[in-house]
Amino acid sequence: MSGTAGAVWGRAEQQDFRSRVRGTLLGAAVGDALGAPVDGLGLDGIQEAHGADGLADLAPAYGRRGAVTHLTQLTLFSVDGLIRAQVRRDTGAWHPPTDLHRAYRRWAATQRDWGPDLRRKEDGWLAREEWLYARRDATRALLLGLGDETMGTPEAPKNPGERGPEAAARSAPFGLLVGWEPQLVVQLAVECAAQTHGHPTGTLAAGAYAVIVHGLARGESLDAAVQRALALLVPRPGHEPVTDALQHALGAVRQGLPSPARVTGLIGEGTAEGLVAAAVYCALVGEDVRHGLRLAVNHGGASAATGALTGGLLGALHGETALPPAWLAELEGRPTLLELADDFAMEMTQGPALHGPAGSSPGWLARYPRA
Repeated sequence: MSGTAGAVWGRAEQQDFRSRVRGTLLGAAVGDALGAPVDGLGLDGIQEAHGADGLADLAPAYGRRGAVTHLTQLTLFSVDGLIRAQVRRDTGAWHPPTDLHRAYRRWAATQRDWGPDLRRKEDGWLAREEWLYARRDATRALLLGLGDETMGTPEAPKNPGERGPEAAARSAPFGLLVGWEPQLVVQLAVECAAQTHGHPTGTLAAGAYAVIVHGLARGESLDAAVQRALALLVPRPGHEPVTDALQHALGAVRQGLPSPARVTGLIGEGTAEGLVAAAVYCALVGEDVRHGLRLAVNHGGASAATGALTGGLLGALHGETALPPAWLAELEGRPTLLELADDFAMEMTQGPALHGPAGSSPGWLARYPRA
């Protein structure tokens, strides 16, 4: 796998990229927070609680408005792992899935421990964020997949029957590797998904989602990004459920006004490919970010995951300034999300100025240790 391209970034390109990185991470978190209070409620239950039009605004979950679930926690550790992979490359070691696995294991520790262990110098700064030590309904597949040192791989995946959406929902950051070739983005997302969701549908849906984000982060339209994802998936064994779901999403756009029934139809059994397809649909038909996210959470399925997947697409497409400011104002963990987004953008555009053969910033290596 090659890393980021060696091209010199101009200031305007850097600012556009940073806006899309922030948009992707904040968008995914806002969608997650919007969906969390109604996750799995059923449309009748949502309408009973929030009126005939369904949920229109942030509502309390986990004791506060704007709370995120384990999906946002894991997405943050995806970003942390990608930065650590770049930093560790100076040592001659280059195997991003291993760095991601270590990052996800740091997340798993937040679900077991009472709080940060400051003796673990190799943890870096993210694992010391106290607010991440909240248990937010992580699925059994995640806790089992990351429960020991053994890393799942496509050849020997963890949870080989697991088709849930959680691996896809942590995969937006892979799409922000804009200097990578699209097929490498797919491969990295697939390899990292196999660490917890080993069914081909779970891994390929993650690959599809990551490469759609990748197209958007490079300035493509959503339709073009989906077409590229379809072309890259077709050669892979077991692609049919994922490519069929994406084709259905594109077809549904032309079938009249968007409705909860249409979103529910795309979600199907609630497996990864259905949620990614529903997210693509909501992002395509939404009049704006707020409308797209409301569509993504008002249905009988996994509202938090569909919201997170949709928010990641809309944030990558439009950048951070398109996100609803009132929702951002209440979003749990926003300072951490912004700090991590800016660190990622800085690493990807100006990494050699932060660490390398000529010398390294001690502050950067304290945040993202090579260990």
